Amino acid sequence: MAVAGADYVVIAGDTRMSTGYNIISRKQTKIFKLTDHVVLATAGFRGDILTLQKLLRAKLTQYEQKHGEVIKVHAVAQMLANTLYGRRFFPYYTWNVLAGLDENGVGAVYSFDVVGNYERVRVNTTGSGESLIQPILDNQFERQHQQLAPKPPPLCVDLPLEGTVDVVKDAFTSAGERDIRTGDSMEICIIRSTGITMETAPLNID
Repeated sequence: MAVAGADYVVIAGDTRMSTGYNIISRKQTKIFKLTDHVVLATAGFRGDILTLQKLLRAKLTQYEQKHGEVIKVHAVAQMLANTLYGRRFFPYYTWNVLAGLDENGVGAVYSFDVVGNYERVRVNTTGSGESLIQPILDNQFERQHQQLAPKPPPLCVDLPLEGTVDVVKDAFTSAGERDIRTGDSMEICIIRSTGITMETAPLNID
């Protein structure tokens, strides 16, 4: 999941890799750093995730060598969309959330479907815990179910960073108690103009 703030982005994922009722790994990251200000989080089939990451890394290197500059988050979003669309007849079994800071330093979150359709949103979540986490995001960040609460700005949420991280932790803790495919620990990646920081928090290990 990812949340865009006025001058930050929080993107997080759990570390459990499983198939059916079997836990394959308890320490498998789902977060992939693309640049110093852009991060991709991916759920789905691990083989396709690794293939997609390797392909994006090659395309990013080509871009930087051709243009002589680090790629911006909106360009990465278009690149990822083109990559997914190119496999639309045999799609990658992946669900992606892209996050970074735009050219104005505002948090940017992009949601994708499996064939490359994408849009910029304030918050997004995907994976097995999506149905459990999305209502929390809608209530706390989008304020869709709060009749008298003010609506958030067009491109980002209006919570401070500390409050956003607390809600993200609560959302994952709740999902970890109810979804057998979410658990063990969570990685919280915070993107700011000064760079990327990462922290971890425990989840249900049953």
